[in-house]
Amino acid sequence: MDTERRHDGADDPPSFESYARQVRQRFMRHKVAVWGLATTLLLLAAGLLAPWLAPYQPNEITDAFSAGPSADYLLGTDQVGRDVLSRLLYGTRVSLLIGFTTVAIYVLFGTLVGLIAGYYGKWIDMLLMRITDIFLSFPYMLVVLVMVSVLGASLWTIIIVLALFKWPAIAMLVRGIVLSLKKADYVRAGVALGYSTPRILLRHILPGASGAIIVNATFGVASTILAEAGLSFLGMGVKSPQASLGNMLHDAQSLTVLTEQQWLWLPAGFIILLTVLAFNFVGDGLRDALDGRQL
Repeated sequence: MDTERRHDGADDPPSFESYARQVRQRFMRHKVAVWGLATTLLLLAAGLLAPWLAPYQPNEITDAFSAGPSADYLLGTDQVGRDVLSRLLYGTRVSLLIGFTTVAIYVLFGTLVGLIAGYYGKWIDMLLMRITDIFLSFPYMLVVLVMVSVLGASLWTIIIVLALFKWPAIAMLVRGIVLSLKKADYVRAGVALGYSTPRILLRHILPGASGAIIVNATFGVASTILAEAGLSFLGMGVKSPQASLGNMLHDAQSLTVLTEQQWLWLPAGFIILLTVLAFNFVGDGLRDALDGRQL
């Protein structure tokens, strides 16, 4: 009988692997999401390999000023003779860096706040949620503009300021999930067995919230890239000569450029559109794949 039980157990696949396989299969059936994932990987590769893919240094000044696309300059040059393709590759790298770093910071902090508030409850929950409400009550973009203008526009200033006002949403999301999961039998069993609080939070509750966190983070990258592009377009983001997708649009605001030198703004605008669509489609696919009722 023991041999038979061991044989039966050996035939059963691990539950996590089975769940991961199901999620992957559901995601692969979401064709638009697959396209978004492929596009995202392509953009990441372009950003990471920018030093090798770019034909020129992003700030290298050539003797061709406002030159149109040609064999030497595939996307033309800007008003001071910098190659647009090279700046586009480096700008994509900077925008993706801001997107991923900002999301990593606010997801980590917001998840921690949500776990603590939802699990401990009582006055801790009330205190943390009132702080969260205060941050949610601020006019987001207005406060970001003021803080960037006071602290000075730089790469890390933008990352910290954007993360500072994006964590409350994920904190409230995680708190709601924790409130429902902490009543589950397996969590109560862990408490009865004397498991430490960090172990219960990280090994029993957090995995149940990981799907919602991943989906939220995916959408968050897209919204952060849009926010950075908006700040840079207004002159409050990444400053020239460092390239970003937003300040490439900022440098092409004149009527002459908009009507006669489209190569200065169309590529950057297209990459922003493509990036945001790709991340949103991946987020849609993950949301549907993690929710078995959708497919």
